Amino acid sequence: MQKALLSTELAYSFMFIFQKVNAIALEDFQKFFDELPIDPYMKDNYRFRRLSRVAVSGNQLSKLPHGYLYQSKEYNPLMGDQKREFAELDDALLELDSFKKLVLAFSDSCKLHPEAEIGIHQIRTTCATNNYGKPAPEGIHRDGTDFIGIFSVARQDIEGGETHLYAAKKEKPIFSKILYPGELVLVNDHEFFHFTTPIKPTSDRVGIRDVFVLTSPSLLYD
Repeated sequence: MQKALLSTELAYSFMFIFQKVNAIALEDFQKFFDELPIDPYMKDNYRFRRLSRVAVSGNQLSKLPHGYLYQSKEYNPLMGDQKREFAELDDALLELDSFKKLVLAFSDSCKLHPEAEIGIHQIRTTCATNNYGKPAPEGIHRDGTDFIGIFSVARQDIEGGETHLYAAKKEKPIFSKILYPGELVLVNDHEFFHFTTPIKPTSDRVGIRDVFVLTSPSLLYD
């Protein structure tokens, strides 16, 4: 079940916000990214992923029943019109103070309804000299939700991975920035398309880009 959260007034007052999220110990997240399973829906084995949905109650998070991710081809021409199932986030991750601070920053900044569902995608994109990584293989797109948050956790031995926001697909981006660890961009999905450029390695080692992507509603269905 999806709970709507976007009022008409908020839809036009909130466009996008870029901010640095303070007091988050990024090193707390590393082991959880190192243990991510492969994304079974992507070719070339360069993406790793988990997904859960949660609700915020005061300063606490509660994990909601798991479900499948679904987007229509209107929003995701590459993976649309299919049910995708991913492993859930590790329960120990949800108990971290740093993780709670991130989700609360998203909820507070977007002024979410207290019962709103939040989908949390934990994603590692990798790249090598013979296999560049595509954080957004579907191209310039919307997700089909109300709000999106992209939080950078780590960048190792890579270049590229610049996040773009567009008012229209065929226009130049109105926002272009590499998100460095600890930086968060919040986007009104009704107003903007988004995209992240491919990453390539800066050494012989495998390059890594770790992010949390938060959405509300969650895009998860029972």
